[in-house]
Amino acid sequence: AGAAGYSGYDCLIEPNAVVDVTTREEGVIEEVAVQRGDTIRKGQVLARLESTVEKVAVDIARARAGMKSGVESQKARVAYLKAQKGRIDTLFEKKSIPFHEKDKADTDLKLAQAELREARDNLKLAQLEKARAEGILARRTINSPIDGVVVNVLLDAGESVEEHSIMTIAEVDPLNVEVILPDNMYGLIDVGTQGEVTPLIRGGEMRLTSVVVVDKVIDAASNTFGVRLQFENPGHAIPGGIRCDIDFLVDVADAADMADSE
Repeated sequence: AGAAGYSGYDCLIEPNAVVDVTTREEGVIEEVAVQRGDTIRKGQVLARLESTVEKVAVDIARARAGMKSGVESQKARVAYLKAQKGRIDTLFEKKSIPFHEKDKADTDLKLAQAELREARDNLKLAQLEKARAEGILARRTINSPIDGVVVNVLLDAGESVEEHSIMTIAEVDPLNVEVILPDNMYGLIDVGTQGEVTPLIRGGEMRLTSVVVVDKVIDAASNTFGVRLQFENPGHAIPGGIRCDIDFLVDVADAADMADSE
Protein backbone atom coordinates (compact mmCIF):
# COMPACT_ATOMS: atom_id res chain seq x y z
CA ALA A 1 0.00 0.00 0.00
CA GLY A 2 2.95 2.29 0.59
CA ALA A 3 4.78 1.52 -2.64
CA ALA A 4 4.43 2.46 -6.27
CA GLY A 5 5.36 -0.01 -9.02
CA TYR A 6 7.71 0.94 -11.85
CA SER A 7 7.73 -1.79 -14.47
CA GLY A 8 8.48 -2.51 -18.11
CA TYR A 9 12.26 -2.45 -17.89
CA ASP A 10 14.32 -5.16 -19.53
CA CYS A 11 16.97 -6.83 -17.46
CA LEU A 12 19.58 -9.55 -17.78
CA ILE A 13 20.42 -12.22 -15.23
CA GLU A 14 24.15 -12.87 -15.17
CA PRO A 15 26.61 -14.96 -13.13
CA ASN A 16 28.10 -13.21 -10.14
CA ALA A 17 31.55 -13.94 -11.58
CA VAL A 18 33.01 -15.51 -14.71
CA VAL A 19 36.61 -16.71 -14.40
CA ASP A 20 39.03 -17.78 -17.12
CA VAL A 21 41.20 -20.31 -15.31
CA THR A 22 44.90 -19.96 -16.13
CA THR A 23 48.21 -20.80 -14.50
CA ARG A 24 51.60 -19.09 -14.25
CA GLU A 25 53.24 -22.50 -14.49
CA GLU A 26 54.59 -23.85 -17.76
CA GLY A 27 54.03 -27.36 -18.96
CA VAL A 28 51.62 -29.87 -20.42
CA ILE A 29 48.26 -30.89 -19.00
CA GLU A 30 48.34 -34.39 -17.55
CA GLU A 31 44.67 -34.56 -16.51
CA VAL A 32 41.51 -32.49 -16.80
CA ALA A 33 39.39 -33.49 -13.80
CA VAL A 34 36.08 -31.83 -14.78
CA GLN A 35 33.97 -31.36 -17.87
CA ARG A 36 31.55 -28.79 -19.21
CA GLY A 37 28.40 -28.46 -17.10
CA ASP A 38 29.93 -29.90 -13.91
CA THR A 39 29.10 -28.24 -10.61
CA ILE A 40 32.30 -27.43 -8.75
CA ARG A 41 33.29 -26.26 -5.27
CA LYS A 42 35.95 -23.76 -4.27
CA GLY A 43 39.28 -25.58 -3.93
CA GLN A 44 38.21 -28.54 -6.06
CA VAL A 45 40.85 -29.90 -8.45
CA LEU A 46 40.16 -28.76 -12.02
CA ALA A 47 43.31 -29.98 -13.77
CA ARG A 48 46.85 -31.23 -13.14
CA LEU A 49 50.06 -30.53 -15.04
CA GLU A 50 52.69 -33.16 -15.74
CA SER A 51 54.88 -33.11 -12.61
CA THR A 52 57.43 -35.95 -12.72
CA VAL A 53 60.45 -33.73 -12.00
CA GLU A 54 58.67 -31.80 -9.25
CA LYS A 55 57.59 -35.04 -7.50
CA VAL A 56 61.19 -36.32 -7.49
CA ALA A 57 62.37 -32.99 -6.05
CA VAL A 58 59.80 -33.31 -3.25
CA ASP A 59 60.94 -36.86 -2.45
CA ILE A 60 64.58 -35.72 -2.23
CA ALA A 61 63.69 -32.69 -0.08
CA ARG A 62 61.59 -34.82 2.28
CA ALA A 63 64.43 -37.31 2.66
CA ARG A 64 66.87 -34.53 3.53
CA ALA A 65 64.45 -32.92 5.95
CA GLY A 66 64.07 -36.24 7.75
CA MET A 67 67.80 -36.83 8.17
CA LYS A 68 68.34 -35.98 11.87
CA SER A 69 71.43 -38.14 12.37
CA GLY A 70 73.76 -35.13 12.06
CA VAL A 71 71.98 -33.32 14.88
CA GLU A 72 71.78 -36.42 17.07
CA SER A 73 75.48 -37.24 16.68
CA GLN A 74 76.48 -33.67 17.51
CA LYS A 75 74.22 -33.69 20.58
CA ALA A 76 75.93 -36.88 21.78
CA ARG A 77 79.36 -35.34 21.18
CA VAL A 78 78.45 -32.18 23.10
CA ALA A 79 77.16 -34.25 26.02
CA TYR A 80 80.39 -36.31 26.09
CA LEU A 81 82.63 -33.22 25.95
CA LYS A 82 80.62 -31.51 28.70
CA ALA A 83 81.15 -34.49 30.97
CA GLN A 84 84.83 -34.63 30.03
CA LYS A 85 85.24 -30.90 30.69
CA GLY A 86 83.66 -31.36 34.12
CA ARG A 87 86.21 -34.03 35.02
CA ILE A 88 89.12 -31.93 33.70
CA ASP A 89 87.91 -28.84 35.60
CA THR A 90 87.91 -30.88 38.81
CA LEU A 91 91.43 -32.14 38.17
CA PHE A 92 92.63 -28.63 37.28
CA GLU A 93 91.24 -27.24 40.55
CA LYS A 94 93.30 -29.89 42.34
CA LYS A 95 96.30 -28.83 40.24
CA SER A 96 96.55 -32.39 38.88
CA ILE A 97 96.72 -31.32 35.20
CA PRO A 98 98.26 -28.36 33.37
CA PHE A 99 96.28 -25.38 32.07
CA HIS A 100 96.62 -26.30 28.39
CA GLU A 101 94.58 -29.48 28.94
CA LYS A 102 91.77 -27.48 30.56
CA ASP A 103 91.98 -24.93 27.73
CA LYS A 104 91.76 -27.72 25.13
CA ALA A 105 88.68 -29.17 26.84
CA ASP A 106 87.00 -25.75 26.86
CA THR A 107 87.80 -25.22 23.17
CA ASP A 108 86.65 -28.70 22.11
CA LEU A 109 83.30 -28.14 23.83
CA LYS A 110 82.78 -24.74 22.22
CA LEU A 111 83.59 -26.15 18.78
CA ALA A 112 81.20 -29.06 19.32
CA GLN A 113 78.42 -26.68 20.42
CA ALA A 114 79.00 -24.56 17.28
CA GLU A 115 78.83 -27.69 15.10
CA LEU A 116 75.57 -28.68 16.82
CA ARG A 117 74.09 -25.26 16.00
CA GLU A 118 75.26 -25.67 12.40
CA ALA A 119 73.66 -29.13 12.18
CA ARG A 120 70.37 -27.72 13.50
CA ASP A 121 70.54 -24.83 11.02
CA ASN A 122 71.14 -27.28 8.17
CA LEU A 123 68.12 -29.29 9.27
CA LYS A 124 65.94 -26.14 9.29
CA LEU A 125 67.18 -25.26 5.79
CA ALA A 126 66.32 -28.78 4.63
CA GLN A 127 62.82 -28.39 6.07
CA LEU A 128 62.43 -25.04 4.28
CA GLU A 129 63.60 -26.64 1.03
CA LYS A 130 61.00 -29.36 1.57
CA ALA A 131 58.26 -26.74 2.02
CA ARG A 132 59.48 -24.93 -1.12
CA ALA A 133 59.50 -28.14 -3.18
CA GLU A 134 56.01 -29.04 -1.95
CA GLY A 135 54.79 -25.54 -2.85
CA ILE A 136 56.18 -25.85 -6.37
CA LEU A 137 54.49 -29.24 -6.75
CA ALA A 138 51.20 -27.87 -5.40
CA ARG A 139 51.19 -25.18 -8.10
CA ARG A 140 51.07 -27.94 -10.69
CA THR A 141 47.53 -28.69 -9.51
CA ILE A 142 44.93 -26.12 -10.61
CA ASN A 143 42.09 -25.65 -8.11
CA SER A 144 38.83 -23.78 -8.48
CA PRO A 145 38.85 -20.26 -6.97
CA ILE A 146 35.03 -20.21 -6.65
CA ASP A 147 31.92 -22.31 -6.24
CA GLY A 148 30.14 -22.56 -9.56
CA VAL A 149 29.80 -24.47 -12.81
CA VAL A 150 32.15 -25.27 -15.68
CA VAL A 151 31.10 -23.20 -18.68
CA ASN A 152 33.70 -24.50 -21.13
CA VAL A 153 36.85 -26.63 -21.17
CA LEU A 154 39.39 -25.12 -23.55
CA LEU A 155 42.38 -27.48 -23.25
CA ASP A 156 42.69 -31.26 -23.06
CA ALA A 157 45.32 -33.62 -21.65
CA GLY A 158 48.56 -33.39 -23.62
CA GLU A 159 48.15 -29.72 -24.57
CA SER A 160 50.48 -26.94 -23.41
CA VAL A 161 49.10 -24.35 -20.99
CA GLU A 162 51.50 -21.61 -22.08
CA GLU A 163 49.55 -18.35 -22.52
CA HIS A 164 46.24 -20.22 -22.77
CA SER A 165 43.13 -20.38 -20.58
CA ILE A 166 42.44 -23.91 -19.39
CA MET A 167 38.71 -23.47 -18.87
CA THR A 168 35.98 -20.97 -18.05
CA ILE A 169 33.95 -21.28 -14.86
CA ALA A 170 31.04 -19.19 -13.58
CA GLU A 171 29.68 -18.44 -10.12
CA VAL A 172 25.90 -18.79 -10.46
CA ASP A 173 24.92 -18.54 -6.80
CA PRO A 174 24.23 -15.73 -6.24
CA LEU A 175 23.10 -14.28 -9.57
CA ASN A 176 23.30 -10.63 -10.59
CA VAL A 177 20.40 -8.81 -12.22
CA GLU A 178 21.66 -6.02 -14.49
CA VAL A 179 19.15 -3.30 -15.44
CA ILE A 180 19.57 -0.23 -17.65
CA LEU A 181 17.31 2.68 -16.65
CA PRO A 182 16.59 6.11 -18.16
CA ASP A 183 18.18 9.10 -16.48
CA ASN A 184 14.81 10.36 -15.17
CA MET A 185 14.83 7.38 -12.80
CA TYR A 186 18.08 8.53 -11.21
CA GLY A 187 17.49 9.33 -7.56
CA LEU A 188 14.29 7.27 -7.50
CA ILE A 189 16.13 3.94 -7.44
CA ASP A 190 18.66 3.61 -4.65
CA VAL A 191 20.62 0.88 -2.92
CA GLY A 192 18.06 -1.12 -0.95
CA THR A 193 15.16 -0.43 -3.34
CA GLN A 194 13.20 -3.63 -3.79
CA GLY A 195 12.41 -5.19 -7.13
CA GLU A 196 10.34 -8.13 -8.33
CA VAL A 197 12.43 -10.09 -10.84
CA THR A 198 10.80 -12.66 -13.13
CA PRO A 199 13.21 -14.81 -15.19
CA LEU A 200 12.00 -15.24 -18.78
CA ILE A 201 12.40 -18.99 -18.77
CA ARG A 202 9.96 -21.86 -18.49
CA GLY A 203 9.03 -22.26 -14.84
CA GLY A 204 10.69 -18.97 -13.91
CA GLU A 205 9.12 -17.64 -10.73
CA MET A 206 9.11 -14.07 -9.49
CA ARG A 207 11.74 -13.31 -6.88
CA LEU A 208 11.77 -10.34 -4.53
CA THR A 209 15.22 -8.85 -4.18
CA SER A 210 16.98 -5.54 -3.60
CA VAL A 211 19.28 -3.15 -5.43
CA VAL A 212 22.93 -3.57 -4.39
CA VAL A 213 24.66 -1.22 -6.88
CA VAL A 214 23.62 2.06 -8.51
CA ASP A 215 25.99 3.54 -11.09
CA LYS A 216 27.29 6.97 -10.13
CA VAL A 217 27.83 8.01 -13.76
CA ILE A 218 25.12 8.46 -16.39
CA ASP A 219 25.95 7.49 -19.97
CA ALA A 220 25.73 10.73 -21.94
CA ALA A 221 25.15 9.05 -25.30
CA SER A 222 22.05 7.13 -24.20
CA ASN A 223 20.99 9.10 -21.11
CA THR A 224 20.88 5.89 -19.11
CA PHE A 225 22.48 4.40 -16.02
CA GLY A 226 22.82 0.91 -14.65
CA VAL A 227 21.68 -0.76 -11.45
CA ARG A 228 22.36 -4.22 -10.12
CA LEU A 229 20.21 -6.44 -7.98
CA GLN A 230 21.22 -9.83 -6.62
CA PHE A 231 19.44 -12.97 -5.46
CA GLU A 232 20.45 -16.36 -4.11
CA ASN A 233 20.26 -19.29 -6.50
CA PRO A 234 20.50 -22.51 -4.47
CA GLY A 235 20.78 -25.63 -6.56
CA HIS A 236 21.52 -23.45 -9.60
CA ALA A 237 17.83 -23.54 -10.52
CA ILE A 238 18.14 -20.41 -12.65
CA PRO A 239 20.88 -20.29 -15.31
CA GLY A 240 22.94 -17.21 -15.94
CA GLY A 241 22.66 -15.32 -19.21
CA ILE A 242 18.87 -15.09 -19.52
CA ARG A 243 16.60 -12.08 -19.84
CA CYS A 244 14.04 -11.08 -17.26
CA ASP A 245 11.29 -8.60 -16.38
CA ILE A 246 11.52 -6.36 -13.35
CA ASP A 247 9.07 -4.27 -11.34
CA PHE A 248 10.63 -1.78 -8.92
CA LEU A 249 8.76 -1.14 -5.69
CA VAL A 250 9.35 2.51 -4.82
CA ASP A 251 8.08 4.37 -1.76
CA VAL A 252 4.99 6.44 -2.75
CA ALA A 253 6.36 9.58 -1.07
CA ASP A 254 9.64 9.28 -2.95
CA ALA A 255 7.76 8.78 -6.23
CA ALA A 256 5.59 11.85 -5.58
CA ASP A 257 8.66 13.98 -4.77
CA MET A 258 10.29 12.84 -8.00
CA ALA A 259 7.17 13.67 -10.01
CA ASP A 260 6.98 17.14 -8.45
CA SER A 261 10.62 17.82 -9.23
CA GLU A 262 10.00 16.95 -12.87
